Amino acid sequence: MKSTTLTRKQEICITAARLFKQKGYSAVTMRDLAAEVGVKAASLYNHIASKEEILNEVIVNIAESFTEGIQGIRLADTKVAEKLEAVIAQHVHLTADNPYGMASLNNDWMHLGEGKEKYLALRSAYEQHFREIIKKGKAQNVLKDIDEEVILFSTLGTLRNLYLWIPKKADLQRSKLIDSLCETLLNGVKTT
Repeated sequence: MKSTTLTRKQEICITAARLFKQKGYSAVTMRDLAAEVGVKAASLYNHIASKEEILNEVIVNIAESFTEGIQGIRLADTKVAEKLEAVIAQHVHLTADNPYGMASLNNDWMHLGEGKEKYLALRSAYEQHFREIIKKGKAQNVLKDIDEEVILFSTLGTLRNLYLWIPKKADLQRSKLIDSLCETLLNGVKTT
């Protein structure tokens, strides 16, 4: 059985992501983080080298999860509609599991130093996998003949911003949210 106990570094990253969302990355200091974690600032450096390293850890880990997930979805032997539903479900689950990390991914990625290139490559790969699913859906007449970039970015625009809404839902039922998002994003909101 896998242990669910977090390492000290993981605790620090989770706390930092929450502070980055609350105050903004630039406003958070290592002293703020140390106080929130309950250690002296110097002790943080036993676990992490810098605030930038924390940001890199938070953002790149999430970006890797998204990219690995969509690659598996794209390669799966399933129908296009199921692939699109799986993409939506992946966004809901990853965001619900780490809304503060998602906030950093969306709002703070430009502060990445060494990790910026890797993040941008992961994001580009993710979008390319999504495009390929959309192209296949259009070729099979599963999706309307709408510009694939419009489909891609209107869908991602909604999914990438779930971090703003999910934390406000104390009674979040992921399966219902996934179903509602699939209905809205894939079928639209018009009754005719």
